Amino acid sequence: MNRRATKAAGSAKAPGATLHGVVIAAHGRHYLVAPDGGGAHLQCFPRGKKSEVAVGDRVEYQSTSADQGVIVAIGERRNLLYRSDQFKSKLFAANLDQLLIVLATEPHFSEDLLGRALVAAEANDLKPLIVLNKIDVQAALPLARQRLERYRALGYTVLEVSVKGRPEEARAVLAEHLHGHQTILLGQSGMGKSTLVNLLIPDAEAATREISTALNSGRHTTTFTRLYSLPEGGALIDSPGFQEFGLYHLTEGKLERAFPEFRPLLAHCRFYNCHHLHEPGCAILEAVDDGRIAPERQALYAQLMHEISQVVR
Repeated sequence: MNRRATKAAGSAKAPGATLHGVVIAAHGRHYLVAPDGGGAHLQCFPRGKKSEVAVGDRVEYQSTSADQGVIVAIGERRNLLYRSDQFKSKLFAANLDQLLIVLATEPHFSEDLLGRALVAAEANDLKPLIVLNKIDVQAALPLARQRLERYRALGYTVLEVSVKGRPEEARAVLAEHLHGHQTILLGQSGMGKSTLVNLLIPDAEAATREISTALNSGRHTTTFTRLYSLPEGGALIDSPGFQEFGLYHLTEGKLERAFPEFRPLLAHCRFYNCHHLHEPGCAILEAVDDGRIAPERQALYAQLMHEISQVVR
């Protein structure tokens, strides 16, 4: 995202006119909109009490002052990602092409969170990219590669980089995959996600402070989702709270198809409504037994099925 003042300068449109832009940051009911054609960012609020706006949304808005406006309509979305638990789902990013998951050789990364991110990508027709960072930590590299081998075997792209140790090489590797795409970035604490953002977006820290001020009337926070324009084209959406990333909103049919190794077998279960948990004649369970499907993957599916069943409707 290019730095722009969020002050009155540059907003020459008459109050009340319907304008178009992209939501580049969100915190609560506060949204920052970048107008089409450039100009000052505006702090916007949704019309009405219910907030259904996500970062990446194309919106129509009406300016209410030089630096504020009201969102009156949301454009059609290609897809929508949620952060959810058993009680509620909260949308947070829209119109994505890719999901980039940052892992590291150390500290030990969570395969549960990796698996959930891949399911979210599959369920939303996003291309998943797995980034293994800190490959200069030679002692931890063989185990990390071994743990990721099953995902390579499933056809997922795994990029190996050292963001701190070999930054220019890492920038070149990542830019090749990010150019021209709208990519959401997810990663556990300690994996090097912030360092990666600063590598790809030279003014990211200053831009984050600027956005924070615009969203919260001067109260600093870093717990918001924000979109940065990439210098070579495309955009990177950074979102905190990877541990909160849930999939409770998925239906059972959507979930089973989000496991690529399940898909070729789904038509071969004895029962058309097979849950792939303990049913006789289940093609998925037979594949687990003979080694075609990793037991850990079926266990993740079973856990997600259990979570979906606990949703408070």
